[in-house]
Amino acid sequence: MAEVVLKGGHVQPVWAGHPWVFPQGIAQVRGAAAHGDEVVVVDAEGHVLGRGFFAERSAIAVRLFASAEEGGFDEALVERRLRAAIERRRALGLPDGGARPTDGYRLVHGEGDGLPGLVVDRYGPHLVLQLGTAGMARRVDVVVRALCSVLGPQAILDRTSPRVAEAEGFARPLGVLFGTAPDALRLSERGLHFELPLALGQKTGFYFDQRPLRERVEALSAGRSVLDAYSYVGAIGLSAARGGAREVTSVDSSAPALEVLGALAAAHGVSVIARKADAVEFMAAHPGSFELVVADPPKLAPGRAARERALRAFRRIAAAALGAVTPGGLVVLSSCSQSIGMVEIERAVALGAKDARRRAVVAERVFQGADHPVPPAFPQGLYLSTVICHVE
Repeated sequence: MAEVVLKGGHVQPVWAGHPWVFPQGIAQVRGAAAHGDEVVVVDAEGHVLGRGFFAERSAIAVRLFASAEEGGFDEALVERRLRAAIERRRALGLPDGGARPTDGYRLVHGEGDGLPGLVVDRYGPHLVLQLGTAGMARRVDVVVRALCSVLGPQAILDRTSPRVAEAEGFARPLGVLFGTAPDALRLSERGLHFELPLALGQKTGFYFDQRPLRERVEALSAGRSVLDAYSYVGAIGLSAARGGAREVTSVDSSAPALEVLGALAAAHGVSVIARKADAVEFMAAHPGSFELVVADPPKLAPGRAARERALRAFRRIAAAALGAVTPGGLVVLSSCSQSIGMVEIERAVALGAKDARRRAVVAERVFQGADHPVPPAFPQGLYLSTVICHVE
């Protein structure tokens, strides 16, 4: 097995638990290491720091999945990681079989659960996975066997992003990896029930990471007129309606997503006004019309190369949202781009407030749900940030 030798100044982060090795941190590679191979990471003296998957075509040369004390990647290791992930979520109340049940959540969150390049979401008895590296894609059969052994799902589906597969240099597996695909993905979250056609292609089908925000918006919505911009299937709007909002408007550019939203609203017996439109244009056309505006755009900066363009777009979104809210109202602005964190969001709010001739004060900060854990030595794992602002 090939060894990846780190330069002296790049050992400390890996030793402390950072799961990535960047190309500039590598002194040499001893032995042959092909794209997706398992490698041993060592320091200049030959001390083993861990094991990981090698990626010659990626900006991240090695993603570590095991410590120096553990063995290689096999079914036993994946089963250990899965059992630990299950216990981690059970300690946080997931799944929840109480009065407001939840049986949909993230079961495996890549580096946060010691399985870099793997995401597994649970939809009741069904599992949906996404692969993010060639190393994990080459071992998807090992992952599927471990998932079946530990969880016994009815089906396992692959929803890997074609863009990610192309960028990381691997072929996507077949859509159904185990069992028979259901006609739709179904889940419960805090007592709200969702039925999602398989044709909807966002993430694995649902945005589990925004559960804390949906709960907070529900608590803030009583008596308010609410705009849910970039609504997708309207999970935030449904939460607002259940929370007692006076009126809820959901805006998205996807007609199929809005069709699902309409069916979900009817099933829950709530009223949600659905509008197919560009969210920024809609907000700009409705100045001062809402008492609570939520703007949760899709990923604007998939990589650092797009960061400056994304920051300009975020400023426009912030200005439009701040302009659409009534004085004394609230604006919620989210970023799911790793390179646009809390500092960048708050700067966008500050500049957007100037553009909208409003004054905004940050009242709260919200992050990704607890089923999206982050190792303490891995700041890049905190990718979802939200501010809740009071607007004057």
